[in-house]
Amino acid sequence: MPYSMEDKKKATTRLRRIKGQVEALERAVEAGTECRLLLQQIAAMRGAAGGLMAEVLEIHLRETMGSSEHAPAPSVSDDQMDDIMKILRAYLK
Repeated sequence: MPYSMEDKKKATTRLRRIKGQVEALERAVEAGTECRLLLQQIAAMRGAAGGLMAEVLEIHLRETMGSSEHAPAPSVSDDQMDDIMKILRAYLK
C-alpha cells in the first residue's frame, strides 16, 4: 500500500488513466473497431497495468527490504534496490 501522499497520487493517477483506457476500449468494441486497433489499445492497457504493478511492487520492496522510512531495518542499499527494480521492470513489460 502506498503510504506517502505522493505515492498515493501517482497510483491514483495511473488507475484513472487505465480506467480511461478501458472505457475507450469498450466504446471501440461497441463501435465495431477493427481488431488491429483493439489490440493496440489492449497492449497500451497492459503496459499501463504493468507500470502500476511495478510502482506498487517497488514501494512494497523498499518498505520491506529497508530502503524506506517504514522499513524495520535497512538491508538493501538504494543502488541495489534500483538494480532489482530495473530487472523487474524489464520482465513486467
